[in-house]
Amino acid sequence: MKDRFLFTSESVSAGHPDKVCDAVSDTMVDAIFNLDGDNRGNRAAIETMVTKNLTVLAGEVSIPEGQSIDYVELARQTIADIGYNSPELQFDQNCEIINRIHKQSPEIAVGVDQGGAGDQGMMFGYATNETPELMPLPITMSHRIVRGMDESRLNGKIPFLRPDGKSQVTIAYEGWKPVAIEKVVVAVPHHPDTSNDTVGQTVLEKIVMPLVKEYGLTFSANDKNYIVNGTGIWTIGGPVSDAGLTGRKIIVDTYGGMGRHGGGAFSGKDPSKVDRSAAYAGRYVAKNLVAAGVADRLEIQLAYVIGHADPVSIMVDTFGTGKLPESRIVEIVRQVFDLTPQGIINSLDLRKPRFRKTAAYGHFGRNEDGFTWEKTDKVDSIRSLL
Repeated sequence: MKDRFLFTSESVSAGHPDKVCDAVSDTMVDAIFNLDGDNRGNRAAIETMVTKNLTVLAGEVSIPEGQSIDYVELARQTIADIGYNSPELQFDQNCEIINRIHKQSPEIAVGVDQGGAGDQGMMFGYATNETPELMPLPITMSHRIVRGMDESRLNGKIPFLRPDGKSQVTIAYEGWKPVAIEKVVVAVPHHPDTSNDTVGQTVLEKIVMPLVKEYGLTFSANDKNYIVNGTGIWTIGGPVSDAGLTGRKIIVDTYGGMGRHGGGAFSGKDPSKVDRSAAYAGRYVAKNLVAAGVADRLEIQLAYVIGHADPVSIMVDTFGTGKLPESRIVEIVRQVFDLTPQGIINSLDLRKPRFRKTAAYGHFGRNEDGFTWEKTDKVDSIRSLL
């Protein structure tokens, strides 16, 4: 067991260029499930790129003949909703949009149509009992800080903030239990008429310190431990200052580096792609096992082959915190959970438009409508087998 150590995680706001791309791509995924009729054959793999006054859409979709989606208009609406609605930002909903979305390859579709995985790969799920969300505290706090900044910007409570932004939180652990908040770093663009000191003090008072109080940990917000806009000024963010791509913030999307990440990103992919659905299933399994008291911390790996339904391997690691052998935990997982692609889709109800909300603030640890992989409905079944 590690003694005292520090662990740091970061999150980025909904207006970060990479997250703009994730949001646009996931809006397209929701669109295929908003179409009328049977959506079991509807699929999407959408990539987005943004830069100064330009958005590029690319990828593949499968939707019924005679139905259509206005991808360009959806992209414009998503960009505006995030807050890029002024030419002053040099990127907004009126930017140039290049659309290169086309139909999915039938060679890929044939394996998926038979119930197999949409690709090969390995995916991980993780849970820890250090927070009520059963998530690591560094990434949980980082998400809540950037979410607080976004909400305060959109509802006018901190009107001088602009889209884009990051947070970074360092937590001190003793024996894998959080004991103090060591550092908080915030980066957020703001109106040029507002000083960086005002930005920092406002974010500290309205967002950071209420979180510190909620988690009951100590934090000394001095110049060394609380840093806002490290270069001293930031007024224009977003795609004009840094190009964005779908799927580039995969550690932000998962566990902040505390748990491992599999071979692929999530956003822009329908649930037939196990990169997404099996990662959600991994979180579902890990969270239920920790909630059932099987371990204090637990990671699970699942691996798949394109066109085949059952995972080719399942591995569990409890990091020495397990209450029974890991080989027995794997047996329980196989008994309680259906980890075929169709079993995952059905048990987590993934053929519905619920993916746009996942594009910012992480895919895990959120007890909100639509995040079905966060439910703990298997706890009793697990305990009955212990």
